Amino acid sequence: MATQNPAPAFDLIGSRYDESFVERDVQIAEAEWLISAVPAGARVLDLGCGSGLPTAKQLVDAGLDVVGVDESPVMLDLARAQAPGADYRLGDLRALTDLGEFDAVVTFFALLMLPKADIEQTLRDIRALLRGPRVLLLSMVQGDFDTFPVNFLGSPTTVSAYPPDELKRIVTEAGFTDVRLREFEAEAEPGRIEVQLYLRATAQS
Repeated sequence: MATQNPAPAFDLIGSRYDESFVERDVQIAEAEWLISAVPAGARVLDLGCGSGLPTAKQLVDAGLDVVGVDESPVMLDLARAQAPGADYRLGDLRALTDLGEFDAVVTFFALLMLPKADIEQTLRDIRALLRGPRVLLLSMVQGDFDTFPVNFLGSPTTVSAYPPDELKRIVTEAGFTDVRLREFEAEAEPGRIEVQLYLRATAQS
């Protein structure tokens, strides 16, 4: 099992994480697509659920059976208050045993906190959890770096990123098909524009 990776940055950031996002329209639209792609009451893993907004709340409000996993107890406390109704669990994003099976996994801007080698193994582990429609919904930031040090909302952390074609390749090699990727420019923090990658895929049967 992977060693627990503490999330001091997000413990410190807390509620400011939601306040920082100027544009979330694409993330909301992608979650709506996921809701339409799975059966009523489907079991969905929100990996790196953060504060529960907006995604976990969308999924719960749609009547889905949601398990939210995050490494930050502060963010999970926010999620329980802001998006009640999901099963929230504190855990390493790379430790996916004992969670059971899921119809879909959504992971928005969470895997980028991991080293690339761990991202690729985690994608394979996600594939092993999927059943039924076997849907993956993933978002990352465009770039080409591995555990690059950054300062996010005043807290130091590291992030990893892939060019679009490389992200599609690693998802395909992890056992997914029907891989569709779109790029969007968004204001991730006030005054900072980034290119975000949103990817939809289906696990091979």
